[in-house]
Amino acid sequence: MILPNQFKAGMVIRYEGVLYSIVGFQHIKPGKGGAFVRTKLKNLNSGAIIDKTLRPETKVEEIFVEQKRMQYLYRNNKYHFMDEQNFEEIELPLEKVEEIKDLLLENNPVIMSFHNKKVLDINLPNFIEIEVIEAEPAAKGDTAQRNYKKAKVETGAVIPVPMFIKKGERIKIDTRSKKYISRV
Repeated sequence: MILPNQFKAGMVIRYEGVLYSIVGFQHIKPGKGGAFVRTKLKNLNSGAIIDKTLRPETKVEEIFVEQKRMQYLYRNNKYHFMDEQNFEEIELPLEKVEEIKDLLLENNPVIMSFHNKKVLDINLPNFIEIEVIEAEPAAKGDTAQRNYKKAKVETGAVIPVPMFIKKGERIKIDTRSKKYISRV
């Protein structure tokens, strides 16, 4: 059992019988009244993110989570991944992959979190390099300003990119915010 002052981002806890991943937290010490911890928690069953306010003396159970580097293989009616250590394959339904499916690229790595051999969460690397397959042409003179246009990448995601990006170019994007970082 741990107290809220021991929280760390990414930690998995059991609170009121439900498994949550800690997305963020903030210790609040108001001038009047007792201190409390405002937390942002991701429900690992539904994927919903909720805000909870906890008293400093509230005890929660810390859950041991095993993280494995997996490789995304392909998709048919399910998503298929392979453990890079023992080459064991697992398949997951669309619901488990919903948040990241539009950035999944075959043969790219992902980090999976397991608890009791059950997949809790899937995370992409923070940055990926990907090819632009559709981009509107830039109008003459638009390239000097910080204007953005929509570009479709090889996974099907639509990313806002600077006006100078063309079809066929490789770009680096931040998978957490789905934002353009640079050309590759």
